[in-house]
Amino acid sequence: MTVHFIGAGPGAPDLLTLRGRDLIAACPVCLYAGSLVPEGVLAHCPPGARIVNTAPLSLDEIIAEIAAAHAEGKDVARLHSGDVSVWSAMGEQLRRLRALDIRFTVTPGVPSFSAAAAALEAELTLPGLAQTVVLTRTPGRASAMPEGEKLAAFAATGAVLAIHLSIHLLDKVVAELTPHYGADCPVAIVWRASWPDQRIVRATLGTLDAAVGSEMERTALILVGKSLDATDFDESRLYAADYDRRYRPVGAEPRFPEAS
Repeated sequence: MTVHFIGAGPGAPDLLTLRGRDLIAACPVCLYAGSLVPEGVLAHCPPGARIVNTAPLSLDEIIAEIAAAHAEGKDVARLHSGDVSVWSAMGEQLRRLRALDIRFTVTPGVPSFSAAAAALEAELTLPGLAQTVVLTRTPGRASAMPEGEKLAAFAATGAVLAIHLSIHLLDKVVAELTPHYGADCPVAIVWRASWPDQRIVRATLGTLDAAVGSEMERTALILVGKSLDATDFDESRLYAADYDRRYRPVGAEPRFPEAS
């Protein structure tokens, strides 16, 4: 028996990896975070599967469901939204499973910041403007932020920020970031990225408050950085005609002469 932790993607049911789809189809038990995982993903469950929405369950109750499946020798598909490596509460479940000597696997999923960038038709890392993306959040009731992980500290680097779970503290976010990025820094808020009711707001730090409607709640992602609307940026050397690389040797003495 194995528990398969699967990133179910940001919302669109077809933004699911083939591995994740196949594992769901092979598991007679499926535990899913119903508050964020779309029901369309559950269509891959086999006929007769036990499907449990874990949104109203405690950690102990979730582990009890897994333990019951383990006793019956039934594999479990454990679905979390986005990618399971960030803000999924997977770590505490894995710790419990290790203590119970229950096997598990981990399958990554499409993260929400990737879906948001795709909706914006944006490359977040542009030469000469930004080469770093920081995934972060503001403190919440479920998880405090460690000392030193402050928005202002990340903003001081000039990196692109993908701020999760923080739309309810928008005023605080703007106040902390403006001294570092400036009021004219582009901002995008993507609400329910990749869902049918996805909404996008583009603004600057200085105009954001007036641009955001009241309907944008916890599932909105805030992206801040100069690359969001840039048109004047350097081209990558990777595809430059005179750039000598392994798969395209250039010059009389190429760096990789044996490449083919």
